[in-house]
Amino acid sequence: MKVTYIGHSGYMVEAGDVVLIFDYYHGKMPEVSPTAKVYVFASHVHPDHFNKKIFEWEKKYSNIRYILSDDIKAKGPEEKVTYVGPWQELEFEEIKVRTLRSTDEGVAFLVRCIPEGTKGREKVIYHAGDLNWWHWVEEGETYNEMMRQRYQREIRKMEGINVDVAFLTLDPRQEEQYLWGFDYFMRHIDTKCAFPMHMWNHYETCDRLYQDPLSEPYRNKVMRIREDLQVFEIGF
Repeated sequence: MKVTYIGHSGYMVEAGDVVLIFDYYHGKMPEVSPTAKVYVFASHVHPDHFNKKIFEWEKKYSNIRYILSDDIKAKGPEEKVTYVGPWQELEFEEIKVRTLRSTDEGVAFLVRCIPEGTKGREKVIYHAGDLNWWHWVEEGETYNEMMRQRYQREIRKMEGINVDVAFLTLDPRQEEQYLWGFDYFMRHIDTKCAFPMHMWNHYETCDRLYQDPLSEPYRNKVMRIREDLQVFEIGF
């Protein structure tokens, strides 16, 4: 499995003949075989997670499918777009998709796929979108307690699922609470490999995570992001 960090919350996963692209909004796209089975996901309408430019990819990839949060009003090729809300389950030829409700806008995606050449070994990929434990000191105790409850309730719905690759928010704007959502997920969901995202180009946040005592139980599972278009080969 090959994972490419596109930028911000944008990631591409190549698993056999299946390509999954999550939350692209800007930057150079890696080259993909024109015969690939491409699935494009957008978790919500925020401009750092969605760009209608993705609809232009239909001209390049004949086997493309868009799976977009239903708060996105931009219209792509009708026969190739599926709009989803929270707590839905969808099945396509190569993948199965389950959504969770974001603690901000839109959805998070849990994707299961069985790429060709893997002898039936299912791959499970999770992209959080903006489903995160958002804690803002200026919002006050009531708001922050609501956010804690909503986030933990959604993540508990995944308990018992073995995740191969998780893309998780690590937002430096949250200051001392930057790690809370990431940490809760890693302690409650069996995850082989985790990729930070939503860092606003502050890649030193990854170094901070590695040095944070909270991350000690799982930091060897966390990939260090340093630049756009960074490529990782995942050997499972």
